[in-house]
Amino acid sequence: MRLSIIGKYPIFRVNDWRRRLTARGSRFPTFSFGASEAKSDSTGRMTDLSPPSFDVRGRVAVITGGYGVLGSSIARGLAAAGARVAVLGRRADAAHREAEAIARDGGESMAVVADVLDREQVSAACDRVIADWGRVDILVNAAGGNVARARSDTISVFEIPLDAFDEALRVNLHGTVIPTMAVAEHMARQQRGAIVNISSMAALQALSGVMGYSIAKAGIDNFTRWLAVDMARRHGDGVRVNAIAPGFFVTKQNRAVLLNEDGSYTERSQRVIRQTPMGRFGRPEELLGAVQWLCSDAASFVTGAVIAIDGGFSVFSGV
Repeated sequence: MRLSIIGKYPIFRVNDWRRRLTARGSRFPTFSFGASEAKSDSTGRMTDLSPPSFDVRGRVAVITGGYGVLGSSIARGLAAAGARVAVLGRRADAAHREAEAIARDGGESMAVVADVLDREQVSAACDRVIADWGRVDILVNAAGGNVARARSDTISVFEIPLDAFDEALRVNLHGTVIPTMAVAEHMARQQRGAIVNISSMAALQALSGVMGYSIAKAGIDNFTRWLAVDMARRHGDGVRVNAIAPGFFVTKQNRAVLLNEDGSYTERSQRVIRQTPMGRFGRPEELLGAVQWLCSDAASFVTGAVIAIDGGFSVFSGV
C-alpha cells in the first residue's frame, strides 16, 4: 500500500489527486508502508514509517523491589525479552533467589543488595552493575507498598501514628526518589536511559484507609513529571521518565485487605470489582506490555506520562 502526502494531510485517492497536482506543477513525496524506509520532503516531515522497535535485548535493567509480586513479574518479563536484569533489594536471600530463578529460565541476572532508602547503598549497587555490565539503561522503581500501621480502615484517621505515616511516605516516595537520583545521574552522563516509576490508583482519586500511601503515590506522579522535564531540558531527549499506575492487583501487602482466609473477596474487594469495568483484579504479567514499551525505543517521544493499567477503574463513573 502506498500513501501520498500533501502538506500534512494523507490523500487516499492517489491517482486522482496525482493528476490534479501534476497539472498544477505541485511536488509531493510518497511513503511506502512496510519494511522499506519512508521518504520525506525537504522540511524533514514524515522521515520514517518503519515499524517501531519494542526490543530491549542487551539493555541493562535495575529493578528495585525486584522480588516482590509485581517487581518479580517485571524483572522476569524484561529478562525474557532479552534484557540483563539486576534485582535490587535489602533482602539478600530474596534477591538471590529471584536472580537464580531468572537464570534458570534462561535469562541473565544478578542480585544487588541495597536499601532503597540509603543513597550510599544504592549508589554502590549501581556502581557494581556498571562494573559488571558497563551501563544502566533501565530503572524500574518497584519497591514500596502499603504500611499496615498507617491504614485507617478500622480506626479514625486521627489515630494514625505519625511515625507510621512517615514510614508510608518514606517507603514509597523516598524509596522511589533515592534510587532514581543515583541511577539517573549515570543516565545523564551517558545521555540515554528509561526510568519507570510505579504510581497507583490512589494517586488519581481518594481511596479510603490509605492516606499516607495515597499522598506518597501522588508525590511519585509529580516527581515523574518534574524529573521528565528537567532531564529532557538539561540532558537531551535520550533520558525519559514515566510511570505506570496499576489498578488493583493482589500482593503480599494487600492480600489480607482484599481476600478472606478462604480466598473469597472481602467487602472492599467487591466494591473494587464493581468499580472495575473488566470485573476482575489485574494479573502481574499484565504490567509487562506497558513497561517494555516505556523502556524501548518505541516510546522514544514519551516522557512524563503516567499510564493507567487498571481494567478501566480510573475512568468509570460507577454509573
